[in-house]
Parts: sequence; C-alpha cells; structure tokens
Amino acid sequence: MPQFTRSLPAEADTLDLGAALATAIAPGLVIYLVGELGAGKTTLARGLLRGLGFKGKVKSPTFTLVEVYEVSRLYLYHFDFYRFTGSKKSREFEETGFREYFNPQSVCIVEWPDKATGLPIADLKIDLQVIEGAASGRNVSIFADSEAGVSCLKRLQL
Repeated sequence: MPQFTRSLPAEADTLDLGAALATAIAPGLVIYLVGELGAGKTTLARGLLRGLGFKGKVKSPTFTLVEVYEVSRLYLYHFDFYRFTGSKKSREFEETGFREYFNPQSVCIVEWPDKATGLPIADLKIDLQVIEGAASGRNVSIFADSEAGVSCLKRLQL
C-alpha cells in the first residue's frame, strides 16, 4: 500500500504534519498512531485538531481512554488504549461501548491500538519513531491500508 516517510526534526514539525493531515481527513477514517512513549502521538493529534480549528486544550486520553471533539466538519474521537493490559484486553474494547464511535460520520484516532483487540482496521497507520540521540527529532511513516486511506494520503498536501 502507499506510504509516506519524513523526518520531523522538531516538535513544531510534528504539529505541522498534524495540521496538514487535518486538510486531508474525511469522516469515516480510522487512524492508528504507533510509537513508544514520548514518540509524539498526542502532539500529532494536537496539530491535527489545531488544523481543524480547535482552540481548546488537547490532552492525552491515557486516563480517560477517549477525548471527544466536535470540531469543524466532523466528530473526532481520540482514543488511548495504553492501559488495556493482560488477558482482559481482549474484552476491554467491547465492554467500553466504544465500537459505536467507529462509524461513517466520525474520525477515530487511536493511540496504542496493539493494546486492544477487536478494533476496526486502520485506514491510516502513522508510525512515529524517536531519532536516536536527538532531543526532539522523530521519523514518521504513514501507511495507507485501505482505499479511504489511499485517498487521504493523496490529499495530504506537504
């Protein structure tokens, strides 16, 4: 599937990529954000929300599991499944009732998708990797894993 790769030397570059992504997303997308702690997943989500015109505080949903944003032309749900662990993780996603959020009218951004089972397949997978020895540098790769993801990647203006 199509792929996009880039270096993000500073936090501002991660925010800019998120803002660029905001111009390309469409309702119905599922976006996985992958990377270790501190890789910039929430920063990228913050840039995307700023690109959509959201002015409020954007925080990591680590403890709330989901942050809900009604912004611009869509409903955006920002999930973080970091706390899903062990044998229960196979049931936790179903038991939360979050499945209904994944629908054609919304965009769902998921941090730590590997911690939950039963998630819908991602349209875009964004992999953020810290550059060894860099204070704030990252490498990002974006993979389009569906027709909707391919369309989004084609619209991404960078």
